[in-house]
Amino acid sequence: MITGDLDRALATAIGSAGTWRPAPPGTACEVRTYVTTIAFWLARGCAGGPGAGAPAAVAAGLAARLSGLDWVEAAAVTGGGYLAVTVTAGSLARLAVRITEAGPGCARSSALAGTSLTAPASAHLASAQTWEEARQRVDSTVTGRLAEAAGAQVSWEYDAKRVIAPHPAAHVAAGPVAEAVAYAGADAITYALARLLPRGPARVNARLAAAHHLGNPAYAVQYAHAHAAAALRQAADLGLGRGEAAGFQPRLLAHPGEQALLSKLSWLPERVAGAARRGRPDVLAHFLEGLARAYFDCQEACPAAWPGMVAPDGTGRPPAERAAIEAVAARLWLAAAARTALATGLGLLGVGAPDRL
Repeated sequence: MITGDLDRALATAIGSAGTWRPAPPGTACEVRTYVTTIAFWLARGCAGGPGAGAPAAVAAGLAARLSGLDWVEAAAVTGGGYLAVTVTAGSLARLAVRITEAGPGCARSSALAGTSLTAPASAHLASAQTWEEARQRVDSTVTGRLAEAAGAQVSWEYDAKRVIAPHPAAHVAAGPVAEAVAYAGADAITYALARLLPRGPARVNARLAAAHHLGNPAYAVQYAHAHAAAALRQAADLGLGRGEAAGFQPRLLAHPGEQALLSKLSWLPERVAGAARRGRPDVLAHFLEGLARAYFDCQEACPAAWPGMVAPDGTGRPPAERAAIEAVAARLWLAAAARTALATGLGLLGVGAPDRL
């Protein structure tokens, strides 16, 4: 969402969507800094751009435009033409509310607006005869979903032949994909296929795909979603909630772990668009795995709810108690945002996001 805000603020002659990159490691305010190559494109005169001057001069003009925004802390030129923008900690923290309220729309962008493609509506894995066919089906279907989320016009194809069940009396040997789906479930096999790199053999180990431990990437992502859902349930059972969006206090999500998770969340639309543009579902799958790790790290340091948590009672709460309640409310917004983003990403991959595991 942050990169979309920056795109709209820049309002350049060519689209800046897809040009954003994370700041290099070690950059000051790394988690709040976004770097774009847009000035290099504009300096070349692409699509009616300025076409005059070096990229550094173009980037300086763009930096000046952004520096006046109250949610931008700094905008500067780096590396001879890269534009580096640091947003305020508050604007990053407000993503907790924005993502939660956006729901599945939190992954949408206009990066592929004006493009169109055709994609199968379903992968129908159980009818795939080979692992390579199964991978191609998953890639085509998921790429269609990603492209649609990124603003493309997608025409969905429905293949009735793939969903016709064999007659019960027919003795047809099940293929390896059907056997794997029967053993591990369609979600586990779909995720395992989606995260495969484009090169290399298309084969999935059903036992590993079905494993219920954090070493299994699909389980780790689903578990992070279920953990966030559980934290929200636990708090609700104690009478604690997020409160109204208008009462959200961004300053309460300033811990490095919270800011790191928020930073990760901010890249979801960009990663969805990039995966769609390249036809690479694995880009989104690996992003979700990093998002799950950031969530676990954040919960380790700043849990939204914890075992033995007791809700404060009484109306005359002292200041320290009120502050603790406010902190919990802010962290519940963050947990809700993580749950929303993880569920959205899993949905784009065609995988379920259970609230309990």
